[in-house]
Amino acid sequence: MQSVLDRIPLRRFPLRHRVAAAFALVSLVVTGLFATVTWNVAALYLVEQRVEGATRQADGNVALVERTLAANPRGEGLDDLLTGLAGTPGITVALHRGGGWTTSGRTVELDDLPSPLLDLARSGTPARQRVLVEGVPSLVIAVPLDGGDMFVEVLPLQLLDTNLRLLGWILTVGVAASTVLGLGLGHWAGMRALLPLTELARAAGRVAGGDLSARLPDSSDAELAPLVATFNRNTDALEQRVRRDARFAADVSHELRSPLTTLINAVAVLRRRRGELPPTAQQAVDLLDGDVHRFRRMVEDLLEISRSDTLEREPWELGALVRGLVATRSGAPVPEVDAPEPVTVPVDRRRLDQVLGNLLDNADAHGGGALRVGVSARAGRGRIEVDDGGPGVPPEQRTAVFERFARGTLAGRRGDGDGTGLGLSLVSAHVRRHDGEVWIEERPGGGARVVVELPGEAG
Repeated sequence: MQSVLDRIPLRRFPLRHRVAAAFALVSLVVTGLFATVTWNVAALYLVEQRVEGATRQADGNVALVERTLAANPRGEGLDDLLTGLAGTPGITVALHRGGGWTTSGRTVELDDLPSPLLDLARSGTPARQRVLVEGVPSLVIAVPLDGGDMFVEVLPLQLLDTNLRLLGWILTVGVAASTVLGLGLGHWAGMRALLPLTELARAAGRVAGGDLSARLPDSSDAELAPLVATFNRNTDALEQRVRRDARFAADVSHELRSPLTTLINAVAVLRRRRGELPPTAQQAVDLLDGDVHRFRRMVEDLLEISRSDTLEREPWELGALVRGLVATRSGAPVPEVDAPEPVTVPVDRRRLDQVLGNLLDNADAHGGGALRVGVSARAGRGRIEVDDGGPGVPPEQRTAVFERFARGTLAGRRGDGDGTGLGLSLVSAHVRRHDGEVWIEERPGGGARVVVELPGEAG
């Protein structure tokens, strides 16, 4: 049968929180056990000391009463003696003699005292008991006298009870403070212990975001050093492979430009003499012309993706850039530019123009044309939204469309579109270089909305 702890979903909590909770639990158990033992030992000691002292005092009082009664059988001076014995405030002294009670000190109802205690004293056996007398914790001592008489003393334990309560509160506060201290110490220890993992996760995130220069600092820890060395070695290998692939793509694209230029010129000649060709040849020329131009755009996109030159950032007003780009486009529906306030961010103008151009081209190819381009500021970041009225992008494809050669529903189909499959991939690469984000969501009213957020001072 599983225990209660086994049924608690501890794995849902972060590891550092579980470490902190473990420290707090251990601290609670240890200090709680220590406080319990301390309180019990202290209470037992204090109560025993009080009871033993009161018993010795009662024995001495009984000896005085017996000597007085021996010297004066009629009880002369007994009242004065009892008054003296009850001199301490709160103490009650009572003598049962001749069938009646003689009392002095604090007034209590003697009939309310425990009957078994009094019966035991009447039978000749001294007895004592801790009880509540009129709401006050008290110690009742009953001692038998010669001739069937009985001496009873009621001593209040209110001060002792107050001290024990104070000790209990002090120990409780100490346990609570120790638990909080354990929680804080566990949180600190968890953060310190997980710091290498945090650095590893941060470095891995940078690598996943395209920053292949991310490395872990060298560690002298015997357990962490192999992990650091393995991560840095794998990252080095990944960076070299990516650079080789980029160099290969750049070299291939560059080498393709010369024969591609020859093809374009040859197709241009054929286009000028198209009227002299038979119908079948004319169709072949048309197909060749479209594929050659798409091939040229693909080579240009590959060259752009493989470029590793640094960003030349300057502060630009996004609304003005969007309006200028939309105004220069022709042969396509003119989208509405929604930029109610200036939004300025530091960007590379050339790359941002390419991002906007590719997004508008993508909307023309797959969404029936862009309907709206919105510019706004969100929490210190510049935001660009490109809306179209097309069928939208299914949620399961909204990440895949940013991969290279992903053309959505047109992938693998010839002649249904002239896209290269690299437009959104290039958009994602440029946005990542700006430390920004790009994603696709559903446009209110139907269609797709591509959102680009760029960091920087917006205003």
